[in-house]
Amino acid sequence: MNLGNSLFQARKRSSLSQEEVAEKLGISRQTISKWETDETVPDIRQSKKMSVLYNVSLDELIDFDLDIKEIQETIDKTNPESEEKVNWTNVWGNKYPILLKYQNDVNIPNYARRINIMLEELKQDYSLTEQDAMLVLKDILYNVWKQRKNQTK
Repeated sequence: MNLGNSLFQARKRSSLSQEEVAEKLGISRQTISKWETDETVPDIRQSKKMSVLYNVSLDELIDFDLDIKEIQETIDKTNPESEEKVNWTNVWGNKYPILLKYQNDVNIPNYARRINIMLEELKQDYSLTEQDAMLVLKDILYNVWKQRKNQTK
C-alpha cells in the first residue's frame, strides 16, 4: 500500500468525505484528492492534523503496511465453519497459478508420504495435535523458504 491509499483508507474508516476533511483542515478538496492519489504529499503539520481527525497515530497514518492489519482483522473474524467452506488452493491459486496446475507434474504421493512422517514425528515428539503439528511444519517450511530466498539475494 502507498501513502495515498493509506490516507484514503484512514479517511474512509472515519466515515468522512474529502469535502469534510478539507473543511476541517482548512484546505481544498482537490488537495485531499491529490494526497490520496499520490500526486502530492501532505506536510508534517497536515499529517498530524489528519491523524488526530482520523483517530490514529501518525505512525499508523503513514504506515504503508495497513494491508497486514486488514489481513489480521479478517483472520480474527474468520470462524471454523467459514474456513471449511473456503477452497484455499483456489483462493491462493488466483495469486500463485502454480497451485492450480502442479498436481499433474509433481509426484504428490512421494512428498505426502514424507510429510506424513514429519507430522507424526512432531505429534509424538512434542505431544502436538494434528492441527498444531501441521501448523508447526508449515511454519518451519516457511522459515526455510525465507532463509533460502535471502541467500539468493
